[in-house]
Amino acid sequence: MDQQDLVQKIKQLKEKKHALIVAHYYVEDEIQEIADYVGDSYYLSKICKQREENLIIFCGVAFMGESAKILSPQKRIIMPNKYSDCPMAHMIDIKKIEEVKAQYEDLAVVCYINSSAQIKAHADVIVTSSNAYHIVSKLKQKNIFFIPDQHLGRHLAKQLPEKHFIFNDGFCHVHTNITKQELEEQRKRHPLAEVLVHPECPADITEQADYIGSTAGMINYATNSSKLEFIICTEVGVLHELRKKNPNKQFFSVGEQFICPNMKRITLKNVYEALVYADEMKQEDGVDCSDVIKDMQVEESIARKAECALIKMHELGE
Repeated sequence: MDQQDLVQKIKQLKEKKHALIVAHYYVEDEIQEIADYVGDSYYLSKICKQREENLIIFCGVAFMGESAKILSPQKRIIMPNKYSDCPMAHMIDIKKIEEVKAQYEDLAVVCYINSSAQIKAHADVIVTSSNAYHIVSKLKQKNIFFIPDQHLGRHLAKQLPEKHFIFNDGFCHVHTNITKQELEEQRKRHPLAEVLVHPECPADITEQADYIGSTAGMINYATNSSKLEFIICTEVGVLHELRKKNPNKQFFSVGEQFICPNMKRITLKNVYEALVYADEMKQEDGVDCSDVIKDMQVEESIARKAECALIKMHELGE
């Protein structure tokens, strides 16, 4: 079956089964094109909750599907490729969190949304790259244990010198691999371009940015800017939406090798099979009828604790 046939069959099955397909900016272009909604993880979890569809094909990594399931426990969240996972989401363990809690008084455990449900369940509040400053600035606690990403935590610490940050050593391997030399080479090639940087990047990259923000923030900034050229310091998948929304502007990745292999695991065939097999999958015990499809489940006790931290984000984010 060629790609055109797959796309047509996906559209037919989606309508027949009244399913919703959502996709993160970092998945392959053809996956973004067949999705009903494309966005960052927090936006997509909200969409899943707001929409009426009870069958959702979530094209992203595991922690994103978990967040959607936590916020919409009554809905069927199917991951088309269960091997799509985020290494950073596991770069902190519960033992480390308990050790820091025992060491510091007046402490808030602030957990980046790019984390597993189990870790979210041990946090006081969840944040995203776009609302982290707003939320942490409102916390009454002076001591902030920021998990799991060290680079976003250090970026916040510079903005909030009144707080005392304790850092974890987690990182995104894509953003951490962007080097100062590569960025400088791109700036020489495109001297008129503005530099847009994700806050998961190391300090020597964010220090050179004209704008620092989330994937959605970058898209909005570039779309509203009068500039015509931009160097993008994040995963290359976001270029699809940037170019789609701004056909008259030019976007240059800091390096074409900066891809998330876990996001790129998801294929059109995966999406098609997820829709085909959805009726046969056993939601009650999580049995898969495919080698790669996963019917997302989150243990009830973990889900409810994690939900509290997510609700806290909503409260402080207003």
